[in-house]
Amino acid sequence: MNETKLDTRRKLIKVAGAAGAVSVFGAPTVLKAAPTKITLGHGAAPGNPRTVAAAKFAEIVKAKTNGALEVTVAGSAQLGDDQAMITSLRTGTLDMSANSQGTTSAVVPELAALGLPFMFKDNNAAIKVLGGKIGDLLKPKYDAVGLVCLGYWDNGIRHITNSKRALNSPADLKGLKFRTPPDPSTIDIFQALGAATTQIAFAELYVALQQGVVDGQENPLVNIHSAKLFEVNKFISLSAHKWESTPVLMSKMAWGKLSKQHKDVFMEAMAEATKLQLQLSNEGAEKLLKEFKANSKVAVNQVDTAAFQKATAGVFDKWAQKPFGDFVKQLRTTVLG
Repeated sequence: MNETKLDTRRKLIKVAGAAGAVSVFGAPTVLKAAPTKITLGHGAAPGNPRTVAAAKFAEIVKAKTNGALEVTVAGSAQLGDDQAMITSLRTGTLDMSANSQGTTSAVVPELAALGLPFMFKDNNAAIKVLGGKIGDLLKPKYDAVGLVCLGYWDNGIRHITNSKRALNSPADLKGLKFRTPPDPSTIDIFQALGAATTQIAFAELYVALQQGVVDGQENPLVNIHSAKLFEVNKFISLSAHKWESTPVLMSKMAWGKLSKQHKDVFMEAMAEATKLQLQLSNEGAEKLLKEFKANSKVAVNQVDTAAFQKATAGVFDKWAQKPFGDFVKQLRTTVLG
């Protein structure tokens, strides 16, 4: 029996179905695969260099993959504080986080050594060190706890604010209570300066300062501004007592699902976003220092740096005795020569 045109058409559609859809007119219709969704969480406020850089990272990834990868950014601790996000990364329920040095050091203790007192003069010097052998030494530490570190952003040269008085010498900190991140090097620095410390989530810090739960805190100027901490802490003392990083982390499980090509895109996007974040941090610090000095409602002073350095010198010796003391010594040698 001769095959009808309808039968022939049905067979063609059946064969074509294995390769893709066919329109009613017989022309193939290309079905675009749904994009792979990646979620990036962080705790910074709108306008913060971390927030801007995260958005830039997402933009670059989408462009370079023609929409095959889409990064959704959730800032302002929408997905929980930094500690909660670290846990989510390790369990695979969160893909990425621009996190904090202090919180991350709970699982990679060596990381906290980056914040030893007066080690880095600026963020560029710190990022350069992390781009070399020190960064290589840290990579397997992340791997061992289910994390991949894509790079480091700046969390600033840090200064001290409080609601009571200008801080000129270490003696001025005595009797005051300061919020610190859950970072052991920061805690050791403040205790060496004679202050009491407590740990409070950054998202809760403004209210804690406003209600007098703590007298002061320490952060880079960009964080002090974006979180409006100067509204409840009149005195800004330029201590530059330490530097902190913002490790940009990915769940090892999520990283493992990416193709080699997409991993390369992530690293390219991270390099561009990092450059932007450092630029914004530098520009922001300079601009904000001028603004704070011009603000009649804020009192800015320069601390006696030599006195602060002398008071905190013993922190290095304490950290050299830790189980990762060899890393501390190598870091100090790399930075200070």
